[in-house]
This record gives sequence, C-alpha cells and structure tokens, in this order.
Amino acid sequence: MAPPRPPTGPILFLPLVFLFLFTTAAASAAAPEDEKFTEELLLRPLPDRKALAHFHFRSSAPPAASVGRHHHLFPKAISQLVKKYHISELELSFTQGRWNYEQWGGFDPMSTNNAKPPGVELWAVFDLPLSEIDATWKNLTHTLSGLFCASINFLESSTAFSAPRWGFKLNEGNLRYGALPREAVCTENLTPWLKLLPCRDKAGIASLLYRPSIYKGYYHSQKLKLRSSQSLGIILDQTLTVVLQPNNVHGEQLHSNHGQLQPNWSMRHLFNRKLSGKCLVSKSSRVFIEVDKGIADEVNISGSVHSWSNEFFVLSNSPDKLIKGQNHLEMQSSFLYVYDASNYSEEQPLDLGITWKLPLIWTCTPSPFHASRFLMGSGNERGSIALSFMSTNLHKKISGSANDCSIKAVIFQVVPWYVKVYYHSLEIFIDGSRKTVSEVVDKIHVIPSEDKLLPGTLEMLLRFPCSMQSGTLTLDFDKGFLHIDEYPPDANQGFDIPSALVSFPEFSSARSYPEIDPVLGSPLLENFQEDSVVKSYTEVLLVPLTTPDFSMPYNVITFTCTVLALYFGSLLNALRRRIGEEERELKKRATRHGLISRLLAKLRGQKVDPSESGSSFESTGSKKLLFKVKFSFEEPTTFFTLI
Repeated sequence: MAPPRPPTGPILFLPLVFLFLFTTAAASAAAPEDEKFTEELLLRPLPDRKALAHFHFRSSAPPAASVGRHHHLFPKAISQLVKKYHISELELSFTQGRWNYEQWGGFDPMSTNNAKPPGVELWAVFDLPLSEIDATWKNLTHTLSGLFCASINFLESSTAFSAPRWGFKLNEGNLRYGALPREAVCTENLTPWLKLLPCRDKAGIASLLYRPSIYKGYYHSQKLKLRSSQSLGIILDQTLTVVLQPNNVHGEQLHSNHGQLQPNWSMRHLFNRKLSGKCLVSKSSRVFIEVDKGIADEVNISGSVHSWSNEFFVLSNSPDKLIKGQNHLEMQSSFLYVYDASNYSEEQPLDLGITWKLPLIWTCTPSPFHASRFLMGSGNERGSIALSFMSTNLHKKISGSANDCSIKAVIFQVVPWYVKVYYHSLEIFIDGSRKTVSEVVDKIHVIPSEDKLLPGTLEMLLRFPCSMQSGTLTLDFDKGFLHIDEYPPDANQGFDIPSALVSFPEFSSARSYPEIDPVLGSPLLENFQEDSVVKSYTEVLLVPLTTPDFSMPYNVITFTCTVLALYFGSLLNALRRRIGEEERELKKRATRHGLISRLLAKLRGQKVDPSESGSSFESTGSKKLLFKVKFSFEEPTTFFTLI
C-alpha cells in the first residue's frame, strides 16, 4: 500500500485564508460595538394641566487618530466638524416659546439644562490659540448654518458674538457665545437634526416625533451638545423638550376645595403615535414617567409608595422598575417609573399614559429668585434696563437658613452696540431702599461696546441678603443710529436684546439615585446626576429705535427715474432724427395716395381729378374688391384679388 501523499501548497494555504477571513470578520463585527447609541424618553405631568416630554439621544464614538474614519453609528458630519475646528465643547439650541419657571420648575435638572432662551443660542469652546479662535468661530457658524438650514451665519459678525470669562461658563478665554433671539424654528431645522440619528424618525422613540403635535405645543426646544477629548472621544447628546396640552381634557369638577382633575393623557394623545419597539442599533431604549415631589409626597402619605396604581392616579402599563430620586440635600425629589421599549413591538405597541382618580394641586420647586427684565423710559433717545428679583424663600424651605446669610447670583448680559449702556449708572434697590454698588456687587467684568464692531458684555457677581424679598438693578442707555443698509426689513417692529442669564452658584440642581443599578447605564439619568448650577433665562427685550421713513427713498427713486426717462428719451429722439426725413416721408405718402386714386378711378370708369387723392375706396357693386397695389416711382403696377 502506497503511503499517503503529503498535502500540497494550496491545501495548506486554505486554513490560513479562512483564519484571516474569520479574524477580519470578527474585527469588523467588533468595530461597531465601540460606537454606541441610546434613546430615552421622559414624560412628566405639570401642575398647570400640561404634559412635558423630553427626548434624549446619545451617540458616542471612541478616539480616532485619522480624520477620515468610517463611522457605523456616529454621524460623520459631526466628527468632521470636531476635527476640523478643534472643538472641545459645543451647544446649539433652537427654541420656540419661553420656559415657565413659575409653573414648570426652576430648581430641577430639566429646567437648568434644557430651558433655553427663544431663538438660537450657540456657544463653543475651542482647543486653539486665542489668535485663531475668532476666525474659526466664523467658519463654524457657516458650517452649522448649512448643516441645520438656519441663519446661524449671522453670528459670524463681530457685533453678534462675545467672549465671556466667568459669567456664562468658566473658561480661559477660548469660549465664544452668540444668540439670535428672532430666529424662527420650524421643521426645516428639525429634519437635519433627525438625520443625525441612525434610525432617524423611522423607528424607535424618534418615531413619536409627529410634526403637527410637536409644533403646536407651548414650548419647543431642540438642542445639540457635544463634548470631545482625547481620552473619551466624541459624545453627542441630542435632546428635544416640548410642553404639550393633552387632547382629551376632562375637567370634571369633583371637589370645590381641591379644584379639577388633571387631564388624562397617553402617547397616542400627545404624539398621535404609539411606540412600536426600539431602534435596532440602539444599545438601550427606555421610557420614564416622572412623578414630581408634590405628587410623591401625597403618594407616600397614602402608603402606596411602590404602586403604579394608587388612590390618586393609575398608569396604563405596569413599570419594569421604580427609581427614587433625591436632591443634593438627600431629600426625596421624585419617582421614576421605567419601561423598556425593547419589550414591545408593532403587534404589541406601547401606549403609556396616566389616568387621574382624584384632583391634586402641587407646585414645582422654584429657583431662589424669580428673575425678570423690562424696559423703562419713553421716546427714541434714552431709556433704562431694569432687572428685577423676587424671592421665593427657597433657602428657608430647604435649609432653614437664618436671615443674616447671603445668596450669590451671577448675571451675564450681552447688549448690542446700538444700545449704548452707561455702566457707571448702575443703581441697586433692595426692598425699596437704595444700596451702594459696593454693598451688593462682589465682582464685575465689563467689555464696553464699540460702534459697529463689538457688543457690550456685562458679568456681575451679586450678593443678596437672605431676608431680601425684592431687588432691582437699573442701567441707563442711549439709543444709537444705524445706517439705512443696517436696518432689517421689519425695522418698525423693534430690535431684540438677547436674554440675560441669571445663575446661583451656591445651589445645585443635581439629582442622585441611590437605588439605581450601575448596569442600567442611562445617559439621561447621568445628566441629571451631574453637578449643575441652578440658572434661568430672562425675557427677550424689544427696543424701539429711531427708524427713517423708508417710503421716501422709494418716492425719490420713482421721481428720479421718471425725469431721467423723459430726458434721455427726448434727447435720443432728437439725436437720431435725420434732417428733412419727415418731409420726404410726407411726399412719398402723397405720391402713393395719388397713384392709387387715379387707378381706382379708371377702374370705376370715372374721370380722374389730378387734385383728388384718398387712402381707401369702396366699390358700389354687391361685391367688394380688395386691391393690392405695388408701385415704384417709375411704373406702377396693380394686382387685383376678388373676395
């Protein structure tokens, strides 16, 4: 029996090929796991019979050395943006409406992190030398303008952005801030925002974003925030916060002492949609229903703490988990009922909602002071900006502080250059009595405005006594004059001053969840646990400026064009006219008329009168003759056509 032949070269090479292909496939399968995507939705009933919906999407990409890396889940446009402009942090928000701090809360992470001023707000921190930041900012605004189909490129002008040091966010001078209060928000901004999601709005929680339901709400704010570092890579958070009025409002009067029932609502009533599962590429997909502290206290008294069906309300579905939240003082703040969207499908969709059994009246925790801003004075020459503070006595409720303590407040305000503020005119009134600036102001940083070059920036650290019930700050200003080309089309409406930011550095809105499982890995709850300072935005001010009569340029242009047309028309007519041309034309016409008259007279058998001439004749018979006459000065010839 012959010995077996040794394996040939190609047969030995096949296992190596299969091993290489298996390793490559395993590596390619493991690569997308480095990029993660999560989606979450938070629903909360509000005291004023409305409902809050907060969508949170997070996409993360690991550090990459090459700029042209291929991404599986993370949007490549954002990655290129970060690499090209060397961005460490960036936040862009589009907001319609104003957050109601009195009714919807001012001390929780939702109002602190997601309540934004009307219009567009953009700020960015660059990892660049200070000399290159302004030019990079201008290029960044153009890129974002094209990416989100908005007028963000208007922030490229040096008169539209500022460089705060510590009033907005502590930095080393590498932060730029800009706002467009009048920018309108519509679906043209939401569609590019949704395109950054791997499933867009076709599947998962984003499928609930039904446009008519979203834009008919009282408040709508979409935000994009990204952080970049060499160790963490790029983390992109996309949030959408809306305040809606439920469709089916049942206002049955049950008890005159307790008011009306809260309206019952569900996902179908709020968004005209049901949740039919998760986005296939998302690592986690959860829905939370948050019950505020006022309701949680009543539930605790009734003894049904862990029940999703109690004497006050009942949820449409039993939750997968219950999470208790605490504030920074380790006091109970809210309940969170958790639902996993991966447990539902198109056959069994999730229509999560709440039904009320008894009327409840509660209030959200406010900020230490309610801040509001308004204008004083009349006329188009001078005026004053007033910033008012009304105490909510929060320090007594949460800590029982004595009246001899003090509360710090930081004010950040950007004023356009055509509102010329006199910062030395600062006056402070506390409980009706005037105070000196040194008694209240601990720190101040002012960047005066320059005409058509820089806006004015004001950063102040104030120290109010805890016993203060009301305080007012006033600043005088003069109204400048603009060139006619600098006025917008609706100049008579007025000019907007961006919202002022008021923050309280001694108060934190962070939440803690002691019972939470670390494996849960919820980016939404991670943001709630971050140590964020309580802050609020004031109203947008509308300042009327002296505007010219825009109808006068139209009248002048019309009159000037009419005169010029008459002048040049007459001049060209005189210059192009030839001498004696009119006389020759008259003689030609007379000769033609005479020849035609003689020919027609001969045809009719009449005598020809040399002095008779005419331009038209009719035959006397029952038929009419149409004569076409062709003649020359030497021998005229006549052609006849019978009609």
